[in-house]
Amino acid sequence: MPTARAARTPAHTTAPAALGDGGRPGGGVPVDIALLTVAIAGVSLSAPLAAATVAPALAIAFWRNAMAVGALTPFALWRHRGELRGMGRRAALLSVGAGALLAVHFGAWLPSLHMTSVASSTALVTTTPIWTALLLRLRGHRLPTLAWLGMGLAILGVVTLTGVDLSASPRALLGDALALLGGAAAAGYVLLGAEVRRSVSTTAYAYVCYATTSVLLLLTCLVAGARLGGYSGTTWLQLAVLTVTAQLLGHTLINRVVKGLGPSITSTAILLETPGAALIAALWLGQMPPVAAYPALAVILGGLALVIMADGRKPRPS
Repeated sequence: MPTARAARTPAHTTAPAALGDGGRPGGGVPVDIALLTVAIAGVSLSAPLAAATVAPALAIAFWRNAMAVGALTPFALWRHRGELRGMGRRAALLSVGAGALLAVHFGAWLPSLHMTSVASSTALVTTTPIWTALLLRLRGHRLPTLAWLGMGLAILGVVTLTGVDLSASPRALLGDALALLGGAAAAGYVLLGAEVRRSVSTTAYAYVCYATTSVLLLLTCLVAGARLGGYSGTTWLQLAVLTVTAQLLGHTLINRVVKGLGPSITSTAILLETPGAALIAALWLGQMPPVAAYPALAVILGGLALVIMADGRKPRPS
């Protein structure tokens, strides 16, 4: 029976779900899934656009984040200025930490593409759901067996599409290790984002996160000697399109839905980027996807369905 104090507590003060739980109202799920679909389409454009952009990989990573910060600045300083000023120390530190992990993700994975095979790099960086599950387990959250099976099946679909071409050369092994580091960093980025989004709006969180990523990638570019300017007008246009699609519609919407869908479903759904990029490359660049692309897409969707089913069976906070 509720106590008198509990009876006087307003409904909106109910504690948020623990990290790793969906904790969302049922009515928001269709909207979140629709937004996640748009986000996956956005990040799927990343690889084809980056391949067509004549600029260093680290510079591309920097500019897509820096331009996103520029696009978010009017909204952040106009509509969310009070929220940014009142953001608690913990939320601010977690947002900065997420930005640092996103910088590690870009800074590790993109160079790995030039050190090992693209197939190996892609397959290893998409281990993000496994890292997400392991990090959740370390925090005391037990994932259902069905969720593990779903994540494993989804990753199997990616491996079927990309293949794993591990080489014994020191340079290739280093590239493989960097790709794994990129996948682990992406998992931490998703988890920290889920934690911050429990109390901070998408715009405020993304603004702090992307600003941190931009600063760290700028320093990395300066140290590595990556050329940051002198591009053609076509390259700048491609960078702008990459920012709108992969960063603003991709990463920002992922940060939007992770609060409702939870990090497990979100990180598993990101695996759809690989077949999505293959299909977009076929339509845009005329690069027909391999025969394995279509069954791999079905396998990934099947794995994601299992993760969603497992999440739906978990008890929700009252």
